[in-house]
Amino acid sequence: MRIRKPGRVMDNLYFLGREESCVYLLEGGNESMIISGGLSYIVPDILQQFRDFHIDESRITKLLILHSHFDHVGIIPFLKKMKGDLTIYGSARAWEILKMPKAINTINTFSRDVARRVGREDALTEYDLEWRDGLSGITISEGDVIELGGLEGRVYETPGHSSCSISFHVPELKALFPSDGAGIPYGNTIFATGNSNFTEYQASLERLKDLDVEYLFADHYGYIRGNEARNFIKQSIEYAREYRALIEDKYRQTGDVEVVAREITDEFSSIYGEYFLTPDIMRGVNRQMLRHIAGAMQGP
Repeated sequence: MRIRKPGRVMDNLYFLGREESCVYLLEGGNESMIISGGLSYIVPDILQQFRDFHIDESRITKLLILHSHFDHVGIIPFLKKMKGDLTIYGSARAWEILKMPKAINTINTFSRDVARRVGREDALTEYDLEWRDGLSGITISEGDVIELGGLEGRVYETPGHSSCSISFHVPELKALFPSDGAGIPYGNTIFATGNSNFTEYQASLERLKDLDVEYLFADHYGYIRGNEARNFIKQSIEYAREYRALIEDKYRQTGDVEVVAREITDEFSSIYGEYFLTPDIMRGVNRQMLRHIAGAMQGP
């Protein structure tokens, strides 16, 4: 079952943000952690949800970056300014990327582009949401445990969607937070998201498939619970296999990455015109994905 409306999930877990950009608040015994950083323009939504859901902001001591793409780190600068003692966790590669001037410029540019696309530019003028160099935090890696007032979650390195992607599993809640590393549950389908390295993406899915999961918390288009959550990774594995085969077939016909990237972007836009990313951003994503697949097809 897919749930796309923000609200309380269980006693100690909240879905915050908006349907297209989800973050989660996990509460431990004496402190809370925000999981993922969403799009920048959801800041007003989150501040209102703190009030509507009676969330005690003083308990929020930690924030976990699942990967460093612009649509997953947008609220972090604002929250860090609001809570100077906020401890931010991310992979070594995520921190490396978030110190690059080019990456920071991309975060800010793409954030503005998407805010304009969905009619939320007002948030960017009302609040200072720009990323700037200087944010830092704690580096985490495979097998690390984050403790939260008696509640523990384990880190899994799951590259492929991005080189810095991690997933977070909380066994006690049977909850998995894979960000985009498990595919995106849009509508009634699953988008394969092997953006940076499709081969690693598929391998990461295989690593996640045997975890005990009753809740799968996606960063876009809500969370999934029950039987669908239990089977989501296995379904995503199949969707990824089928999509890769489709892309390989298209590439064989032309041998031109740019032509195929444009073709699959146009097809996607014609079917999923309400998707939050702009066509230009989607074309860049598809180009990156295709370069890896084309290289893999050509061999060493």
